[in-house]
Amino acid sequence: MSSDISYTTEEIAKMLKISKLTVYDLIKKGELPSYRVGKQMRIDATDFEAYKQRAKGVKTIPQTVSASSGDHSPTHYAAPAVNGMRPIVITGQDISLDILVKYMEKGISGIRPLREYVGSLDSLISMYRGESDIVSTHLLDGDTGEYNIPYIRKLLVGSSYMVVNLLSRNAGLYVQKGNPHGLETWTDLSRPGLRFMNREKGSGARVLLDEQLRLHGIKPQTLAGYELEQTNHIGVAAKVASGEADVGVGIEKAAAIVGQVDFIPLIEERYDLVMLKTADNMAWIQSLLNILRSGEFRKELQAIAGYDLSRTGEILYET
Repeated sequence: MSSDISYTTEEIAKMLKISKLTVYDLIKKGELPSYRVGKQMRIDATDFEAYKQRAKGVKTIPQTVSASSGDHSPTHYAAPAVNGMRPIVITGQDISLDILVKYMEKGISGIRPLREYVGSLDSLISMYRGESDIVSTHLLDGDTGEYNIPYIRKLLVGSSYMVVNLLSRNAGLYVQKGNPHGLETWTDLSRPGLRFMNREKGSGARVLLDEQLRLHGIKPQTLAGYELEQTNHIGVAAKVASGEADVGVGIEKAAAIVGQVDFIPLIEERYDLVMLKTADNMAWIQSLLNILRSGEFRKELQAIAGYDLSRTGEILYET
């Protein structure tokens, strides 16, 4: 029965011949009801059919959304305070965020920072669904060469937000020690016989790879192992170091942590924070900016190899 069938956002995008970001925008606007299963959003077949009928101008009976099923409008709902401490959800996987949380706990009263370890695209999705307060992102738009802001503007339409730089860092290729295959550029990924290790969909590294493949005319299906995924940079680097893969995409710091793997830098990526400018959030946003710009915080990050802090704390975009 159609009521038992559901689709992923990728399947909806393919059926409608639109981009995945457009599907997310439809969900954000409430035009396409969705729900989350783990990290993945799904759309029931009945809701999809109703959307198509509405698009054709056929009137349908709107479904009632109960309080328990969740509201997918762009309105942000602050989590309830516990013992007078309001939870602040911070998404992302870089160690710099763990350091930031430590400073927030010490320097901002009335909040309780909580970490959620998800990729860049999923982080932005969680923000427009009202599930996070600060998201980190490093998403390359290949057509403009710009990081993050093109994606943020598409996903957070109608929202008031601020984009602040946390740091910049090198991204590129993990290769086996000594680089036996002589890999130097993105185009080298087209060489036959290379075994690849990928990141999960929605991660910044996965977007970086897919954009570079598109720009260089390389079909993903030609990469042996493109479908094999790790959920973090260290996992990819470790697979290359162990000889299970010849090459993977990630950041320089993970290569240093894993060891026994070489790193080929190909691009400097900007790692930014996005904060919704709601009435509840404005109470702590300025304090967070003060932390990012403080000498103490920057000094601690400087001790970590591979970080460029020249723009840390700079407001890059604001609505």
